[in-house]
Amino acid sequence: MSTLQISLAVGGSLVLVGLVAHSAWSVRKNQPKQAAPKAGPEIEAPPTSAEDSLFHFDNASAPPERLEPRFEPDAGLAALTQLTTPERKPVLDSLIDAVAPVALESPVSGEAALAAMPSTRRVGSKPFAIEGLHEGSREWEIPAAGHRYSAFQCGVQLANRTGALNAIEYSEFVMKTQAFADAIGGEVEFSEMLGEVARARELDQFAGTHDAQLSFKLRAVKTAWSPGYVQQSAASQGFVASATPGRWLLPARLSGHGPILGLSFDSQAAQAEDPEQTAIFELTLSLDVPQVLRTEAPFARMCEVAISLAGLMDGVIIDDNAILVRPEAMEVIHADLEQLYDRLDARELSAGSALGRRLFS
Repeated sequence: MSTLQISLAVGGSLVLVGLVAHSAWSVRKNQPKQAAPKAGPEIEAPPTSAEDSLFHFDNASAPPERLEPRFEPDAGLAALTQLTTPERKPVLDSLIDAVAPVALESPVSGEAALAAMPSTRRVGSKPFAIEGLHEGSREWEIPAAGHRYSAFQCGVQLANRTGALNAIEYSEFVMKTQAFADAIGGEVEFSEMLGEVARARELDQFAGTHDAQLSFKLRAVKTAWSPGYVQQSAASQGFVASATPGRWLLPARLSGHGPILGLSFDSQAAQAEDPEQTAIFELTLSLDVPQVLRTEAPFARMCEVAISLAGLMDGVIIDDNAILVRPEAMEVIHADLEQLYDRLDARELSAGSALGRRLFS
């Protein structure tokens, strides 16, 4: 073999080795970030300013090395079970319901009332409810076996996020209520339909101009995230897994209230055959404003979580139009929300209250 042939063979081998090495490096570089082993130590994210957390560019200096937080599978399960603890309390209120009283000649048992109730608790797209006046306590409650009631009231919600109660739905409400009253030997009194429908439209108009559902998106800057890595990062902020794949919830401090925030990604990615090889490039952090108590400071918490996760996961915060969300924009949104809270309070439909949650549902 000539010197030239040997040189070409050696050169070709070096090129081949280089290509293999580059390919292996590229594969490793593009692998989604993985969750840290559970046996690892508890590590807090390095302190960063809001500006540093929000914006990272390719020509910026490399962030300090960090370890991902641990995630204990059983952590937060107690909190998850308390996200919404139903209470057996009356729900009807003339502020957002059309209410029809049902008078009785003599008390009726809870068993009789339950047997006379319609099979569904909805009128069209609106919730329908029946409450009884407890003979002993003289308080309204949802009918229960073993109790006796001296009166009843039936009601249908005037508006929710599906729209205002219409004439057809009100007519269905009248039929269901009349059937219940006839079954228990009661006499029902209805409000005039046109008046209730007009009230429903006004309430729906108010709700439509005072509803707010906010979201930030967290986008990976360089390396995608695996589901396990996202789960660990979410747990570090107090989130717990929900029943929906790829969705986590931040529980409220008070029992009986819904979650403060939601964090989610594509549910199909969460159910992939090999989830740890699934690349996630974007998360959605959401807040349903009327559903959360003002005292929880939900938007401030949302901003804190977004900034913390952006720094921890090497991501940026963007809006639905892929525009970077800067701290100044967050301050403007916060000021607007304070005015919204004030208007809801003035209408006695405070965010996170029972009436507020029902109207904005």
